[in-house]
Amino acid sequence: MEQSCQPVSPAEVQWSATQGRWIGGWRRSLLVATPLVYLIWVAGSVGQNSRGTGEVAGYAILVAFAVCWLAAPFLFSPGTPLQRFWPYYAVLSALFLAELPFARAAGFVLCIFLAVLTVGRLGIWSVPVVVAFALAALLVPVAIPFWHVSLQQSFDDITPIGILIAALMVFVFLQVMRSNQALAAARAEVARLAAENERMRIARDLHDLLGHSLTTITVKAGLARRLGAADPARAVEQITEVEELSRQALAEVRAAVSTYRDVTLVGELARGRELLRASGVAADLPTATDVVDPARSELLGWAVREGLTNVVRHAHASSCTVRLSPDGVEITDDGVGVPASPGNGLRGLRERVTAAGGSVDAGPLEPSGWRLAVSLADAGR
Repeated sequence: MEQSCQPVSPAEVQWSATQGRWIGGWRRSLLVATPLVYLIWVAGSVGQNSRGTGEVAGYAILVAFAVCWLAAPFLFSPGTPLQRFWPYYAVLSALFLAELPFARAAGFVLCIFLAVLTVGRLGIWSVPVVVAFALAALLVPVAIPFWHVSLQQSFDDITPIGILIAALMVFVFLQVMRSNQALAAARAEVARLAAENERMRIARDLHDLLGHSLTTITVKAGLARRLGAADPARAVEQITEVEELSRQALAEVRAAVSTYRDVTLVGELARGRELLRASGVAADLPTATDVVDPARSELLGWAVREGLTNVVRHAHASSCTVRLSPDGVEITDDGVGVPASPGNGLRGLRERVTAAGGSVDAGPLEPSGWRLAVSLADAGR
């Protein structure tokens, strides 16, 4: 049974986004709440070391510390300013100090939470602070006589080690998170550049393909129009060729978009000879391409296509010459040779040749004419 695809309303999209943020917020809250299990030890110490009002105050401070800790995901959600951090940190530090008289040595468990915050904010620069927390948890209980903590008991306490381990774990976790974010950003940038390069390739190929094909079609269509009354048979022949060229142009566009295109030097010389003949330009083109490395045939084919298309479009020339060499191709004409700003075709050709390690030289000749030379002498070095 086919299911109809109903359009999603903006309200549904907003609801889905809100649900995603809500679920993500509760996940962060659950992750933050998990370490609060260590406060059970602190609460037990408050019950052992305090009585009456002191015990109530100890529990109240501990609850306040837990509430402040749980508020972290909401205070520091993505996009919120970090100026809130130090006041928040100061409140937790004050609650930790206020808890020490009631929980005594066990109160240093709260330093684990402060160490986690310090590492998250300062990174590697938090090492002195974390070490200070660990030393305080180790030595302060011994230094206060009425707490009755011996040095051996302090060394047996896992709180100083817990502070260091928690700080190290948070540091490693944050480094992994930042590396993953950097990797994701790099992948996104690579994908963006790949898409941009593909867009530029398609634009360049379409310009080169359609520019040549449409120029040929225009010339032949004009010739058929002039022959229409005087020589209908030849006019029909030219229109037939226009139809064939149109089909070929369509196939080339499809091939360019699908990245499968067949541009060869032999093919472009053959097409160029026909284009020049139809335009009334005397063509002096090589009949063989054996002198050229087959690996360079496609690139030089693009050069011939661009050069001959520009001769027909802009040169107003009566003759055109193409010379091949093992390292490149040279195209000259006897046209007007007026300097002009390079169009998309010549710019695209330069990009192709430069990417292959070659060079393009284009400019007017004296006393008239134009020269386009593509050299691949330095390619592959």
